[in-house]
Amino acid sequence: MQKHPLLAEVTAEFLGTLILILFGNGVVAMVLLFGTGASGEIVHGGYTNITLGWGLAVTMGCYTAGRISGAHLNPAVTLAFAVFRDFPWRKVVPYTLAQTAGAFLASALVFWDYLPAFHAADPHLDHTAGVFTTFPAFPEIPSAGLLDQTIGTALLLFLVMALIDERNQPVGANLTPVMIGAIVVAIGMSFGGMHGYAINPARDFGPRLFTVVAGFKNNGLTDGRLVFWVPIVGPLIGGVLGAAAYDWCLRPFLPARS
Repeated sequence: MQKHPLLAEVTAEFLGTLILILFGNGVVAMVLLFGTGASGEIVHGGYTNITLGWGLAVTMGCYTAGRISGAHLNPAVTLAFAVFRDFPWRKVVPYTLAQTAGAFLASALVFWDYLPAFHAADPHLDHTAGVFTTFPAFPEIPSAGLLDQTIGTALLLFLVMALIDERNQPVGANLTPVMIGAIVVAIGMSFGGMHGYAINPARDFGPRLFTVVAGFKNNGLTDGRLVFWVPIVGPLIGGVLGAAAYDWCLRPFLPARS
């Protein structure tokens, strides 16, 4: 297997996550910033477009980084691969920092691009941080969001493990990003309501840090609500649980490849 220096790998993770968040936050901005506020209004495809946009965003990010870094683009994936696929532990923190930095910069670029729309829709920046980061549907029940993020990320890692396992029925390497994007679409459509299906600590925390720097008042970090930890802790737990479920409950029954 071709080896790449760590600098190349973290650069690929940075750029892959940058692409992921550019398209992901971009589609949310399209849907949320251009409505008239009419009751029942669906703008630019509504939630359906958001789920499809995020799935395509993941696909493009994977195509960007896959050959060099493996396109983790997600600390939950990096952690699970370190636990179950011999990914070097010394690379976990650099990958995580690169992913978070890529998400931060992408959020800044989306904000810059849509700045006139933010000024029109939310001149005081007090209610549109959800373009960039996620919030709970039931903030008074943090355990509900934690469960949601844990289940969603467990599904993600379970299915990613199944897709890439040479013992199973892996798709062709050139189609793997498409299928991973499809997994994200399915999770968004089925588990998107409780906490915005971040299922990725870098995807959520990098943009949330940007909202703090940009002056958004409803950022979930400095506004007193402190909801930021849920889409960090839940995905890290869920990713390990999903990978464990695949390795312990399914993989032992698959024939080893010679």
